[in-house]
Amino acid sequence: MEGLFLVVGVIGNIISVLLFLSPIGTFYRIVKQRSTQEFESFPYICTLLSAALWTYYGVNKPGSILVATVNGFGFVVESIYVCLFLTFAPPRMRVRTAILASILDVAFLGVAIVVSEKCLHGYTRIYVIGFLGAALNIVMYGSPLSVMRTVVRTKSVEYMPFLLSFFMFLNGGVWTFYAILSSDYFLGVPNAAGFVLGLAQLVLYVIYKNHMLFKLRTDNVENGWQHEHLIKREG
Repeated sequence: MEGLFLVVGVIGNIISVLLFLSPIGTFYRIVKQRSTQEFESFPYICTLLSAALWTYYGVNKPGSILVATVNGFGFVVESIYVCLFLTFAPPRMRVRTAILASILDVAFLGVAIVVSEKCLHGYTRIYVIGFLGAALNIVMYGSPLSVMRTVVRTKSVEYMPFLLSFFMFLNGGVWTFYAILSSDYFLGVPNAAGFVLGLAQLVLYVIYKNHMLFKLRTDNVENGWQHEHLIKREG
């Protein structure tokens, strides 16, 4: 059982690293165009806070080094993403990002760590941080709901990166299995929610990706007909 536990944990770490890195294409586009366009910063702000709390949880809970290391990596990566939003976002989005990051990633995180260090000890600290981490994980997994609304409204998956949705689905599934093996409900509940939400995003992607292909073909046919009609008139 310990061997399976370790293997699942390592696989979970690899998938989590891929999840953290999956938006690289999006941010390459942002840097290249020097604009965040319609992309939302809130998912990255939530993921930054979640990674920080889970790093702290993994450091405090015995035998959770895999949780600490991968989330420490995620904390660094998500910090870079938020900084890129602060650099390339339009003025209104930049102000909103700065306010949310200051409240959640600086003030809330700082208060949570100071209070837990000064007032909580032993497993009480682990339970409280685990509860906060679980709640933030649910918010993190739920934060793309705003992007999903945009997909439904625009009938376009342009601003919902496929890799992010795919690795969210895989990450939620593997860490749910890991949580079952380790009887860690703080890990299990939010990652099960992430598994379901990741699946929902993949379903939306399939639906509206096909819609975009159909619309593209229709536009091409219409443009071809108009071009042919114009040639006949000129003839």
